[in-house]
Amino acid sequence: MWFAFTLAAILCWSGSDLFSKLGSAPEDKYSHLKLICAVGLVMGLHALWVIFIDGFDYELKSLIIYLPVSALYIVSMLFGYIGLRYLELSLSSPVCNSSGALVALLCFFFLNQSMSGPQLAAVVSICAGVLLLGVLERRRGTEELLKFSGEVPGKYVRGLKALALPILYCILDAAGTFADAYYLNYRLDEESANISYELTFASAALLCFIYVFIVKRERLFSGGGRFRLTAAVFETAGQFAYVFALSGNAIIAAPAIASYSVFSVLWSRLFLKERLPGKYYIAIGLVLAGVAALGIWGE
Repeated sequence: MWFAFTLAAILCWSGSDLFSKLGSAPEDKYSHLKLICAVGLVMGLHALWVIFIDGFDYELKSLIIYLPVSALYIVSMLFGYIGLRYLELSLSSPVCNSSGALVALLCFFFLNQSMSGPQLAAVVSICAGVLLLGVLERRRGTEELLKFSGEVPGKYVRGLKALALPILYCILDAAGTFADAYYLNYRLDEESANISYELTFASAALLCFIYVFIVKRERLFSGGGRFRLTAAVFETAGQFAYVFALSGNAIIAAPAIASYSVFSVLWSRLFLKERLPGKYYIAIGLVLAGVAALGIWGE
């Protein structure tokens, strides 16, 4: 059953990537906070439905127990959403989803789990791809900065500063996934963990809502609001599937689910018409090949 949940998470989260990108824009400096609001709204409604309509016996102490994991995931998503303002989805998503390689390394060093030859090769491939992307993005940033004098238009904000955002997402998401493997096995059941995450996300969304729409007086559905709400639905459905996939077989499910970036790249080419220099696809190919290999030889 965990494999079915894995496939569901892959499809839902790649869809969330697509609509999150459609709901982001460099000129909208609050788009990442608006995405947090949308996702938190949908997750909060789902959590309340499960508690009050389905009648799940939820204990409030679970919210506190799971808070460290929830915080890692939410902050990582915040960095990822900021990155979508400046980076192509076909570039951002593979870097974000290199977290599977970090999870494998954490399991290797801290849980004394072995790593086979193919696994090591996959991790090396991912690291090499991310490093190459950093070098290429740095060069492209330098070239574009030379074209302008004075203030550089937002769409040309490039380089390691922009690429650092999905890298930060990768690190924090890996830490959250690693912690999840422990919590779901020893501290909480899947349903309680998922509700705790959703309620925490809803709380973060409420704070963002107060800041963006009350303090800063932004329009509620300005700049792609329908895309953000659609992304939120896909994100919530993916999270629901992810928790059950991870509890069933964490060391395989985590890197396999990270392969949803393959579909994100595909959607970016089909629907967003993104085009990158040819060298970028060599680096992206290294990352995707490593992610796929971890999914195949994860066990």
